[in-house]
Amino acid sequence: MRSLDVARGACERFHPGLVKALSDVPFEEREAAGSPVVDLFRSAAGVGLLIPTEYGGLGADPVDAVLVQRAVGSLSPSLAVASTMHHFTAAMLYALADGPERLTPAQTGMLHTVVPEQRLMASGWAEGRTQQNILTPAVTATPVDGGYLLNGAKKPCSLSRSMSLLTASIAVPGADGTPELALALVDATSPGLTLHPFWNSEVLAAAQSDEVRLADVFVPEDMVIRTTESDPGRIDDLQNAGFVWFEMLVSAGYAGAAAGLTEEVLARGRGSVNERGSLLVRTEAAFDLLLGVARAVRDGVDGEAAVSQVLIARFAAQEALSLATQQALELLGGIDFIRSSTHHRMAASVRPLAFHPPSRSSTAEPLLAYSGGAALDLS
Repeated sequence: MRSLDVARGACERFHPGLVKALSDVPFEEREAAGSPVVDLFRSAAGVGLLIPTEYGGLGADPVDAVLVQRAVGSLSPSLAVASTMHHFTAAMLYALADGPERLTPAQTGMLHTVVPEQRLMASGWAEGRTQQNILTPAVTATPVDGGYLLNGAKKPCSLSRSMSLLTASIAVPGADGTPELALALVDATSPGLTLHPFWNSEVLAAAQSDEVRLADVFVPEDMVIRTTESDPGRIDDLQNAGFVWFEMLVSAGYAGAAAGLTEEVLARGRGSVNERGSLLVRTEAAFDLLLGVARAVRDGVDGEAAVSQVLIARFAAQEALSLATQQALELLGGIDFIRSSTHHRMAASVRPLAFHPPSRSSTAEPLLAYSGGAALDLS
């Protein structure tokens, strides 16, 4: 499929050998718990995709990034989900590093170690609890001498077994004593940080989505990103950037899984010309929506406009991908379903896009208000 070949070409430019390495692992092993896909990703310079070249990274732009994620998702939906957690974290942290004195020397120093040491970053932003405000911290922070003690849990937390760093949203006392949102950078080897089994589904089992618990985990003050009087928009900027990148990248990965199924249908010539044409249109339209947002972000759209655009693209793509995977399975036929679980599992791997926050129902009112001229409030 031409467009998927373009995505694979982008992946090869940034991560030479990754497409072949993933393809060489049988699907059942590739998508199982204990899969080597995260190690293959790291070996192919995956860590540095969105990290600026001055930090040793590859400096991919948003268009390149969604193409790469589509290629990865077409082969390993688990890796697409897991790598998204690292990539969007990198994108938001390094965006702050571009601003003058928006990060402490300790934070900047840590960012300089990510590529040389191939450190993977997991995300502890609030996720996974039904109808929860996505901006509400799941981890509490108690001020102590020199920093904070963190308590709480993130479940599921992708990359849990391979992460070197966990980024966790926390609430810290503001200047007037009112709690304010901040971001803690937590070393994965910190005492009190433990991993526990959580993910029981065979779908996306290779994403390493276990539970991370924090029990009195100490984080130094200079490893906490928070607002200041001179930079009151620091956390808002970080949230907006992270939100947009996450929605773009995770959606692109799921779009890749659907494209892999579509490619199989076309290669086998299943169904009528009209049926195959309909499937192709749904699959390509879903990804083109995400590609359009990526181009807009690359060209300078940011803030509420970018958040609105990426949410609309994500929800429209989500609907189209659901229909496309259902249609692809029908066209592949019952014998294909009987003989192997590969395509059934691939289709099932697309469905979790609907479970990532925010939900379509929770954003309907804010998007309608924004379309009428109000501010976009997702809280």
